[in-house]
Amino acid sequence: MHNDEKMNYFWKGVTLFGAISASILFFFFLFKLQNIFYGIKIILNILSPISYGLILAYLLTPIYNKIEKRIEPFLIQKMSIKKGKPLAKALSTFITLFFMITVLTGFFWMVVPQLYKSILGIVDLVPESIDKVYSWLDTIFENNPQARKVFSDYYNQASQNLQQWFDTSLIPTIQTIQTLVSNVSTGVYRVFSFLKNFLIGIIVAVYVLNCKTTFASQAKKIIYSIFNKKLGSAIIHEIRFVHQVFGGFIIGKLIDSLIIGILCYICLTLMKMPYTMLISVIIGITNIIPFFGPFIGAVPSFILLLLVSPMQSLYFIIFIFVLQQFDGNILGPKILGDSTGLSSFWVLFSILFFGGLMGFFGMIIGVPFFAVAYHLISQAVNKALQKKELSTNTDDYKNIP
Repeated sequence: MHNDEKMNYFWKGVTLFGAISASILFFFFLFKLQNIFYGIKIILNILSPISYGLILAYLLTPIYNKIEKRIEPFLIQKMSIKKGKPLAKALSTFITLFFMITVLTGFFWMVVPQLYKSILGIVDLVPESIDKVYSWLDTIFENNPQARKVFSDYYNQASQNLQQWFDTSLIPTIQTIQTLVSNVSTGVYRVFSFLKNFLIGIIVAVYVLNCKTTFASQAKKIIYSIFNKKLGSAIIHEIRFVHQVFGGFIIGKLIDSLIIGILCYICLTLMKMPYTMLISVIIGITNIIPFFGPFIGAVPSFILLLLVSPMQSLYFIIFIFVLQQFDGNILGPKILGDSTGLSSFWVLFSILFFGGLMGFFGMIIGVPFFAVAYHLISQAVNKALQKKELSTNTDDYKNIP
């Protein structure tokens, strides 16, 4: 047997061994999937302070950068301070953290007590409100006995389900929260654990904000050490695109939703609506979700107002329609622009797909994540077409039979 044949058999054996090993690892992964996820969960819990810090730093970076760009030239040029750059970083970090702490303190001081009070008020109001709404709708259908009977059956069933949800889910949850608060050992431990992780996260965020340029340089150094210069530059270019899409969309959507929540609170207060803070928080949070957000937030808010006043609930629907038109046509495009480059169909697809996989969180990150995937696939298709000397313009393929 020649040496070439021996090497050929050797590499075939190596390939077969690799295939068998990969199959064994794959089946082991499937059978031990629950244990693997449990191990990942433990690791994520351990690294939760790092996660908090990275998320805070990513969200605070635009604020930090804008402050630093204003402070650094002032210190170096106008104040003639030699160490103006490190001083600008320190001042920018302090101002950014002060802004974050002020916003969080204001939220917990103003919003949380009103939310808790509103929820308890709703629980006490439900039985009386259900009878009130039933009487109002029964009067509307009094001239149509058949429709009245159908409505009565559906309404009674819906009322029972709502009351059961209050009794079995909402009230026990509130009681559990009260128990945890009153239980000194458990409550103090959980609060202390969260505060510990959050405080460490703030420290991590400070380091990341001040050292992000160094971290970026180290990441580029690693990429160029693994790949050639051309491929490394392409990877860095794509990473910048990912950052642009995710940063532009998520941060822009948070700002947009905050403005919508504040506008909702001001307008509902002027309209003398009940539960203004609770409804505004619901509208603001659900507005983060593209496309479906307005509908998701409007439905529970409408039901809350329907229990108090049917007419006010109708006014609310009209107001939400006007508010969402303002957001979709004026405010949203002004803040977000075309940050994803996706058509309406792909936005809808990404929300449904990633929402089904990861719930509420998937609905938020699904659009930018799919936008990145869509961009990479489009680039791969265009490069393949260019190699075949074919057009990359989609319109050129419309008339091909």
